[in-house]
Amino acid sequence: MQKKKIKKSVAKRFKVTKTGKVMFKHQYGSHKKLKKSSRRIRRQKEPGQLMGTFAKKIKQMLGAA
Repeated sequence: MQKKKIKKSVAKRFKVTKTGKVMFKHQYGSHKKLKKSSRRIRRQKEPGQLMGTFAKKIKQMLGAA
């Protein structure tokens, strides 16, 4: 049986936790920070969580489903 191939571009952008949540890093977090509010910068540091159908598709691409 062949090894299951995963989408490398998706693997770099998303992580699946032990409980099955799909986490991602917010975009625009490290570029042109002077014009952004401190609240916005602070929120971009926190990882985001995907839900619903999109999370299901990401798990399939990662071979976690």
